[in-house]
Amino acid sequence: MKAVVSGRLSGSGWRRYVLVSMICAAVTVACGSIPSLETAQCSEARDHIKRFYSFHFGNDMTPSTENLKAREQYLTARLFNSVSAVTKDSQDYFTAASDFPKAFRVGECKAQSPEKTEFQVLMLWRDDKRSEQKEIAVEMVKQDDKWLVDSVSPAKAK
Repeated sequence: MKAVVSGRLSGSGWRRYVLVSMICAAVTVACGSIPSLETAQCSEARDHIKRFYSFHFGNDMTPSTENLKAREQYLTARLFNSVSAVTKDSQDYFTAASDFPKAFRVGECKAQSPEKTEFQVLMLWRDDKRSEQKEIAVEMVKQDDKWLVDSVSPAKAK
């Protein structure tokens, strides 16, 4: 028996089409969206670290008291005081470089506790003469319901 007659679906062909469509819709609804493989605290902290580095890269990265003060809202008091105590360092603490990178990428996150995470952040240099990347580790802590940068260090060897 032919399911298609003159470019139109016959009665049994139409029923099969509806049945297959309903099965596909049911499978789609049952599966839902793709689950996040990241912990809740990593997902939440990721947004804050991206905001911080977007602000940092979008403004003057030269180490100075004024520039550090502009970043204070993103930092723990401990880190702010620690970096403030360092006088005239040619290296930017937040990128661990004296030659400022052109871009960054937030990578893997490890939740160390419900209030503490560590992110892998790649610093990227790309121009006509070079293409380079360097990994740093950024520790974030949750204080007063807000994720703040608590330390930046060279990435640990894996």
